[in-house]
Amino acid sequence: MNPDPGQFVSGLRETVGSTGPVYTMQCHEFILSEDYNKMTLVKSYQAHQSRVIMILFVLEMEWVLSTGQDKHFTWHCSESGQRLGGYRTSAGACGLQFDVETRHVFVGDHSGQVTILKLEQESCSLVTTFKGHTGGVTALCWDPIQRVLFSGSSDHSIIMWDIGGRKGTAIELQGHNDKVQSLSYAHHTRQLISCGADGGIVVWNMDVERQEVDEGKGLGFGLGLRLVQTPEWLDSDSCQKCDQPFFWNFKQMWDSKKIGLRQHHCRKCGKAVCGKCSSKRSSIPLMGFEFEVRVCDSCHESITDEERAPTATFHDSKHNIVHVHFDATRGWLLTSGTDKVIKLWDMTPVVS
Repeated sequence: MNPDPGQFVSGLRETVGSTGPVYTMQCHEFILSEDYNKMTLVKSYQAHQSRVIMILFVLEMEWVLSTGQDKHFTWHCSESGQRLGGYRTSAGACGLQFDVETRHVFVGDHSGQVTILKLEQESCSLVTTFKGHTGGVTALCWDPIQRVLFSGSSDHSIIMWDIGGRKGTAIELQGHNDKVQSLSYAHHTRQLISCGADGGIVVWNMDVERQEVDEGKGLGFGLGLRLVQTPEWLDSDSCQKCDQPFFWNFKQMWDSKKIGLRQHHCRKCGKAVCGKCSSKRSSIPLMGFEFEVRVCDSCHESITDEERAPTATFHDSKHNIVHVHFDATRGWLLTSGTDKVIKLWDMTPVVS
């Protein structure tokens, strides 16, 4: 809403159901008056058998896409209201994005998967499934220009899936202390804006070269994608630096007459080490770790100040964010939180 200076705009509330939670199974289409003070119901779509989670209107196709807790993705014709098709996901879906040019839809669900479907007028086909998160997918953001997909999860991580790139990599980013709630992308500056339940707003510079390490742990992308992350954690019965036995290695403990130690892992090399050999902490932004993480002493010495240079900026919204909308033309960010407060942020100092 953009009223004239000094003009008062009243709030608007529309009741879309009269008998309990039944209305949550439907998608409703309204006409909004020019003064934003009236909504007129045009039609309802009986789209799901349970609560509707996400709705996306594709103007170019005249399609209404939706996901629900009934583990179904459906799409309808907005002109006729007719159901065109559907697809059953492995779990309840809470992330939804669409590429107009190729008619591909991206569906993220609570199992941590991202399903890619190819939509036709009245049918769809499965393209592939991405498996990279250990928690449910809570947010998706698609960049049709660079052809990359961002997914946020309840495991506190973000993954950038480089679908259109020649290298075919997927980069993992760690910058939140709670689940990622919403993602927005500034195309003109190649910056990702992520917001989490921890109240943090993180602005990521996606124009930097990330370190590529070992391939991921059997992620089964199907598009030749490999996950850029810390090396796989190695298994060992003793510290791979000082050879001290871990507490379950009774034989070596008895032979060496030493007390067993707790096992840790270096986030840079993946080796199994004891606490004494991994007493230092360091951020590794080029590996996606903006926070300080455990590294072994030798890796800590090898990390330069340039490698520690942050690739993201952190801001405190002072409320648990639920949803975000970014207006790239004005550089404004709108956040809504569980505290029932809507905040408007000027992001031009950090997104430019």
